[in-house]
Amino acid sequence: MKTVWLIMLVVSAASLLLLLLRRSAPGGWLLRFGTHLALAAFAIYALNFSGWITGWHVPLNPATIGAVTLLGLPGVALVLGLQHMLIV
Repeated sequence: MKTVWLIMLVVSAASLLLLLLRRSAPGGWLLRFGTHLALAAFAIYALNFSGWITGWHVPLNPATIGAVTLLGLPGVALVLGLQHMLIV
């Protein structure tokens, strides 16, 4: 079963890489993505240590930062909602 998952991972990663290479990206996409990534990490950090929502802690890991990067500040609400639904 592990080989099936490994093959699926390799095929999906190769197709994603092919899609990214074939698509012409605008000039400043890397700078814009890096800015969004840093702002997402800062937003999660500020939420954790500001005391707005006491008793809740959003971990700073690639999954949470990625969700907030892609979805913006509503991504923070998504992460908090998922954490509340799955853990509590």
